[in-house]
Formats: sequence, structure tokens, C-alpha cells
Amino acid sequence: MPSDLQQVELDIPIEVIWDFIRDEDNWAPLVPGYIYHEKINDRQITWEFKSSLGIMKKKVNLLIDIKEWNEPARISFDLKRSNEKYIGEGYFEAKAINKNKTRITGFIDINASGTLGTLANSLFKTAIPKTAEEVAAAISSKLEEFKRRT
Repeated sequence: MPSDLQQVELDIPIEVIWDFIRDEDNWAPLVPGYIYHEKINDRQITWEFKSSLGIMKKKVNLLIDIKEWNEPARISFDLKRSNEKYIGEGYFEAKAINKNKTRITGFIDINASGTLGTLANSLFKTAIPKTAEEVAAAISSKLEEFKRRT
């Protein structure tokens, strides 16, 4: 299964990071191709975005199903599509290095199935790391802005 792990250290206290992460309106729009998201309840968020994997371009609707919310250390989740039971999983972790510095880690693992699953998975192998880097950079930048406002 295609996967990626991103890790970054930020000169931001862990509490500020969790104030940011707690509200999906802060980070959901940072994913490339973002169209829309909606919080269903405390454990589920729907997410719509445009996917562009080589020749495959389409609108994707995902359900983020939060399995674990252990603030301020870890969130783990499953990703599901409306027509599939499971497409992937991931987690977000934060670890305080000191009172003003935090290491954040994000991981995602995706496995496409169906008639185009093999092709999609091969395209995911290059797309996921690139997208994960973009998301990590965008979240880091937004966290710096968020820190200045708090």
C-alpha cells in the first residue's frame, strides 16, 4: 500500500498546535484540490476534493472516521469512500520537545481497490509523498500564523 510519513519540528508550543488541530476548519482546506468539508459529529468529517493522478482526474468524497483522539498527543483515523468500506488510514502525532518546541508527525497509508486499484496504487506511490510534503508545509505555515494570533 502506498504510504508516507512526514515529520517537522516547529518553534510552537504543543498547546497552540492542538488549539489549531482541534478545529478542522483550520487544516482541512490546506489539502491540494480541496473543495469542501463538513463535520458530521465529533468523530466524523466528510471531505470533498479534486484528485489529479496522471490521467485520472475526478472528484473524491471521503469520510474521515476518527478512531482515537488523545489530545495533545495523537489522532488516528480511517479514510473511507462512499462506495468502499476502507481506503486507508493515518495518524497525526505531536510531541513536546520543550515548552516552546514541538515535533509533529503525520502518516497516511492508502490502498485503492476495484478495477483501477492497481493503477491508482502505482500513481499514489509518487503522488502521496508529494501531497504530504505540500500539506506539511501548508500546515506549518498556517501554524506560524495561528501562533501569532494567539
